[in-house]
Amino acid sequence: MINICEVGPRDGLQNEKKLISLETKVEMINRLVEAGAKKIEAVSFVNPKVVPQMANAEELMKLVPKTEGVSYAGLVLNYAGLQRALGTEVDALHIVTSTSDEFNLKNAKKTVNQSVSELITVIEEGKQSNRSINGILGTAFGCPFAGEVPLERVLQVAEQFVQAGATEITLADTTGMANPKQIKQTVERFKKYFSDDITLGLHLHNTRGLGVANAFAGYEAGIRNFDSSIAGLGGCPFAPEAVGNVCTEDLVNMFEKIGVDTSLNITLLIETSRWLEEQIGRKLDGMVMKLKNL
Repeated sequence: MINICEVGPRDGLQNEKKLISLETKVEMINRLVEAGAKKIEAVSFVNPKVVPQMANAEELMKLVPKTEGVSYAGLVLNYAGLQRALGTEVDALHIVTSTSDEFNLKNAKKTVNQSVSELITVIEEGKQSNRSINGILGTAFGCPFAGEVPLERVLQVAEQFVQAGATEITLADTTGMANPKQIKQTVERFKKYFSDDITLGLHLHNTRGLGVANAFAGYEAGIRNFDSSIAGLGGCPFAPEAVGNVCTEDLVNMFEKIGVDTSLNITLLIETSRWLEEQIGRKLDGMVMKLKNL
């Protein structure tokens, strides 16, 4: 069995030009819960002036369905974001930095070392609040501005997060630059470096059409935790030509076809994707949602 963190309400919506209402976000999350989602990245505690789509994080967390077995994660980029997150009932903190200085300066206006220094305190205080801590390492497979990001650099940042108290690390292919061979080699190197002490996940984008293939390569290398976004929604406001995340229902379809359980109802996922197209007002990138029959 694999575990999917549904990031559509956060990463999926953040790059949409049309502002999505609070009520629509709540219905979106309700539909995802009904489809079997057990972990949802629902909000981002960022400056709403920078990412207007994420402006109502606190209000949204008050309205999400409180369903047994369902947990909600919030994205945290800095100490100010942590303070906001701790004022809500968010279950998990997704602590994020890029591993490329060029990208991080555009995204957070700090070098990687500057971000990591601040985020170590964020992780330590977040852990004291009894939230689970997942360190998300962006541009782990390449940077659109700097090109290759040395794996040693990624491992170094991961180790600092782990030492501060993170129990999970997610390697993020922020702009879809990875390929299956690279995924396999990176996962194997990471597992050798950290043994089995840390849960490792993948956050994949489909910019070059390799999202599902990269997920399968990760699965074969031992990954069981994946981020994905309903209907293939997503993108980064600070990355050129970054399209959506790997699509949830496409990922579920792939795993079901090879006999791997996801505990998600693909029929309800497809219904939600088609509903989202109507709400957003444009064609979305998911593939199986376009089929009459699977």
